Amino acid sequence: MQQTKLVRFQQQVLSKYQIYNSIFMTLPFDAITQTGVLLPLFQEVCEEGFKLGANPTEIVNSFFSKYQEERSDEQRTNLLFRFIQYIERQVVLFDAIEEATFAIINNMDGRGTLRNVREEAEARNMKEELQKYLERFKVRPVLTAHPTQFYPGPVLGIITDLGKAIEKNKLDQIKSLLAQLGKTPFFKKQKPTPYDEAVSLIWYLENVFYESISSIYSYVKSNIFDGQPLENQVINLGFWPGGDRDGNPFVTTEITLKVADRLRRTLLKNYHKDLRKLRRRITFKGAEPLVIELEADVYRHLTLPNERATLTSANMLERLEAIRKILIEAHDGLFKDKVEDLINKVHLFGMHFACLDIRQDSRVHSHVMTHIAAQHPKLFNKSYESLSEKQKIDALSKLTGSIEPISLEDEMAINTLASIYAMKEIQQYNGEAGCNRYIISNNGSVVNVLEAFAMIRLCNWEQPSVDVIPLFETVDDLQACEAVMRTLYTNPEYAAHVERRGNRQTIMLGFSDGTKDGGYLMANWSIFTAKERLTEVSREFGITALFFDGRGGPPARGGGKTHQFYASLGNTIEHEEVQLTIQGQTISSNFGTVDSCQYNIEQLLSSGIANEVFHDDQVLSEKDRETMTRLAELSYQAYKEFKGHPKFLPYLEQMSTLKYYAKTNIGSRPSKRGQSDKLDFGALRAIPFVGSWSQLKQNVPGFFGVGLALEAFEETGNFEEVQSLYNNSSFFRTLLENSMMSLTKSFFPLTAYMKEDPEFGEFWTLIHAEYERSKSLLLKLTGYKELMEDSRAMRASIAVREQIVLPLLTIQQYALREIQELRNNKGDAGRIEVLEKMVTRSLFGNINASRNSA
Repeated sequence: MQQTKLVRFQQQVLSKYQIYNSIFMTLPFDAITQTGVLLPLFQEVCEEGFKLGANPTEIVNSFFSKYQEERSDEQRTNLLFRFIQYIERQVVLFDAIEEATFAIINNMDGRGTLRNVREEAEARNMKEELQKYLERFKVRPVLTAHPTQFYPGPVLGIITDLGKAIEKNKLDQIKSLLAQLGKTPFFKKQKPTPYDEAVSLIWYLENVFYESISSIYSYVKSNIFDGQPLENQVINLGFWPGGDRDGNPFVTTEITLKVADRLRRTLLKNYHKDLRKLRRRITFKGAEPLVIELEADVYRHLTLPNERATLTSANMLERLEAIRKILIEAHDGLFKDKVEDLINKVHLFGMHFACLDIRQDSRVHSHVMTHIAAQHPKLFNKSYESLSEKQKIDALSKLTGSIEPISLEDEMAINTLASIYAMKEIQQYNGEAGCNRYIISNNGSVVNVLEAFAMIRLCNWEQPSVDVIPLFETVDDLQACEAVMRTLYTNPEYAAHVERRGNRQTIMLGFSDGTKDGGYLMANWSIFTAKERLTEVSREFGITALFFDGRGGPPARGGGKTHQFYASLGNTIEHEEVQLTIQGQTISSNFGTVDSCQYNIEQLLSSGIANEVFHDDQVLSEKDRETMTRLAELSYQAYKEFKGHPKFLPYLEQMSTLKYYAKTNIGSRPSKRGQSDKLDFGALRAIPFVGSWSQLKQNVPGFFGVGLALEAFEETGNFEEVQSLYNNSSFFRTLLENSMMSLTKSFFPLTAYMKEDPEFGEFWTLIHAEYERSKSLLLKLTGYKELMEDSRAMRASIAVREQIVLPLLTIQQYALREIQELRNNKGDAGRIEVLEKMVTRSLFGNINASRNSA
């Protein structure tokens, strides 16, 4: 009898965690010996304390008076720091166990996998339709280095080794690795550079994606196309570290070029490893000399300067095909499968490994274009700033030339043009696919797109081999996007550019800033309807829209059950490609091992296939569409009023960990745009915004407005309209399931003391009321007895993680309260500094435990 996923989780993950955690608690470290004994007692005091309504200060003091009364204040503080260090490592242990048991917990041939897709196609007699779709459909995961990945490199290495040891039940090795973990520092003393971030993520390309993606492609080719040629790569990889300049002054042209070079040389290193393995097997006449020669050539190019490099992917493929042919014709095809595996890898990764995207803010482009116009007045008939929008559109679309960055005086203008010349250089060595996308963030107009387009063409690149990609983020931008693209498609110069790019236009949509700006339901519905309108206007001009989603880890930033989201979009939205950013801890949690990476990419592939091949022509009725629109509007109104509350920003600033994000040294990018010390909501980045709510265990961006919108329908006696929408729309169901995840990860007893605060009590009560309202009405709508009832194993995993970090969050709130009291009473500055360090340290474990918190 097959066990349920929940039972498998309890037996394989929970039981092993309890066993290995007990071993960890008894390991003889100087700093941890007593901690291992005291932490379970502190955990118990925390759980009981919150049940009784105690606040974090009372809980911590109660623990010390009960178990550590003789200790000095300094000793008590040191113990709290050791608790934090210990909990960080408990989270690592739990991560390692989940990774080691991934293939057992998740059915690797079950629903959403390629084997399942193939079997369903055969059962429905639709294999030909499946083949036709896979000849053009692609998935593009784009790795980004947004600061939500807290594990330093050595710790990632320990997780990998620990996972392998747990998988094989090697107890001695597990004990040694747990001991190593106890002594390995988690805290980064210096901020990483963008290059450091790139190197960290290239580790995943080298050790995970290289194998998992080629395995998926080989399966498609062998089992769906029956060994016939397949030109479509099916999976492309994107990469942002080193190319994403938006708000990051530390990304320089030198770093961009250095990252592209690192990508290519890492790939060559992997090719060389595979060729060495081939050389040990192919020892036959005719074929052996060709393998030896190719291996030597690849090895030589590992250290060869770029300008002397001659090896191309086309050249490698030609030589590998020659080896394959000899094996078939003269050696009975022996080991030809190993040669074909490398052929597939070269076909997939070329000489670039992943496409390095370049991104910059539209406001920077406007500044740069103004400066270029001032220095080169002949480009425009009059002052650029004085031109009307129509005049700018006419002038920018026709602009070409050759402006060298060094000829400009403004530093931002020099750097922006230099990044475009870097794209040309990368294409020369890594191939066009190595760097052929330029993304314009904060895009709200036609001029925003054409300024970037004109700058590219002013770099002696009249017909650029570059996709110009507008990123629409705010609710206003999403409403204007159709008109922007229509104007661009009717512009002769831009239309000619799109035609040269195969009549395919990539359009990026930002879930993170969309939710920050418009709230959960409005952001998601705005993006859905924007995609519908963009699909329609693009088809009108014979252009295929390719949607690229800027998604974070949590539902509040477009995360959650991602593959279910894509499978639910229906056929009113173009789905030739699924492109999405994979950020921070989502990379390590969903793509950290070959098994999890392969499983999750197959799920994304199957979501596109479900829409195109197995779709049931389900389209929202006008009535259901009206209901969804009304819910979004009601939710948006509630969220706007919430943002406009006079205590909204002060609450984040004074009661949350917002200002501590900048101190964690986990990302190269500043936590806000601009240099102002004053908190400005517009300049605040989505990651610290969402992350701060997560640390409070309030997760506001993932649910606020949902309850108020549902309540409006209930109060007017129209709740059955929402029920109809829920029954008929898998898109709406997925939205609510993701919102339930945000609610499940909330824990209001942690901050219940705030309701007594003279300044913020009313505001806390407002948030808590919406939490209770959302939870109650979602349970009523779904018929569930508890949140996430349909995802019991995931709920169980969340419950364990939340239990692990409860003492850590208690310490964090204790420290925040102590800091406030000391500041109000002008207390000891040295003590405040220590407590601030405690808050900063506490961020790490909670973020990592949540896996998709920011």
